[in-house]
Amino acid sequence: MSTDSPRSGKEWTRAELLARILIESGRHHTDQARLHQAMADHLGLHPTDTQCLRLLVNETEPVSTGHIARLTGLTSGSATRLVDRMLKAGLVERHADPHDRRRSLVALAPEARRRIGAAWETPDRAFGAALRDYSDGELAVIADYLHRAAEVGRAEAERLASADTD
Repeated sequence: MSTDSPRSGKEWTRAELLARILIESGRHHTDQARLHQAMADHLGLHPTDTQCLRLLVNETEPVSTGHIARLTGLTSGSATRLVDRMLKAGLVERHADPHDRRRSLVALAPEARRRIGAAWETPDRAFGAALRDYSDGELAVIADYLHRAAEVGRAEAERLASADTD
């Protein structure tokens, strides 16, 4: 397939565009995995830790370990070990659940929020620059696609996980 951008003026058929999106999506996923590994190496963390921290940055309230398991696709036991490891490293804090005293909630530690934010500042700026030339309508389509693609990814991961347990 050509390396021409769909925005280059070349007329693309729908089939070519769909094929291109699948190819570029695969590249995107691989490159994101590489970026998370490089960020983990840079921060001296495990890639699962950096992915979890990146997800926790977007949470406005402390979350349960079960919620972390759902966000990351980990088992509850693995999520508990992940939280324990990040707690020991000072990256997260545990808070009592105001609605259930038997349960604790997890939030990013303030210093970790600063550290993770600083580490992602340059990549986030570069991704922002990649989007700079798109119109607001195009950005809405990209955001919608990414949201839908994430939903498909979660559903397919769940399908594969349940197929492995059957």
